[in-house]
Amino acid sequence: METDNQYLESVKKQFLYYKTIGEKAMHQLEPEQLFVSINEDTNSISVIVKHLSGNMLSRWTDFLTSDGEKEWRNRDDEFEQTLKTKEELMTLWDKGWNCFFEAINALTPEQLSQIIYIRNEGHTVMEAINRQLAHYPYHVGQIVFYAKMLKKSDWTSLSIPKNKSNDYNAEKFSKEKSTKHFTDDELNKLK
Repeated sequence: METDNQYLESVKKQFLYYKTIGEKAMHQLEPEQLFVSINEDTNSISVIVKHLSGNMLSRWTDFLTSDGEKEWRNRDDEFEQTLKTKEELMTLWDKGWNCFFEAINALTPEQLSQIIYIRNEGHTVMEAINRQLAHYPYHVGQIVFYAKMLKKSDWTSLSIPKNKSNDYNAEKFSKEKSTKHFTDDELNKLK
């Protein structure tokens, strides 16, 4: 049971880490850059945010008691450019993440083996969490990559800066061995 509790704490920290990285990337851009699409087959950051929020609201609303693909979700609309302002975008971003964190913060270790459904396919709660732990960072990575391209040389690194790996490693290895979550130090750097 302790391992299950550690798992929940670990995934909460990982999701918070990726949420923070996405926000830090978006905040480096001018508001109009959030709506740039380089071609008709490429989603703008605003469309990616709209999709993430739609997925989160669908998957995590009544998470344990109803299918994760809600009847009210319009997934195709998530890929239409309808947001107009950074404020709208950030409100939708927060709405999705708040729904997610409310659901995951309410979970108990005993619920990790419970079966839930996504499009009528059974998943344990742990499998459903892992599915989203792959999905959300995938899209956050798109946001970061796109933001970095749009920002060009004025980009502030969100991880180990280019050509600074040796410095980063030297700093890490200068400390005593410890057991902690990798995001503990990383989230502090992003503040």
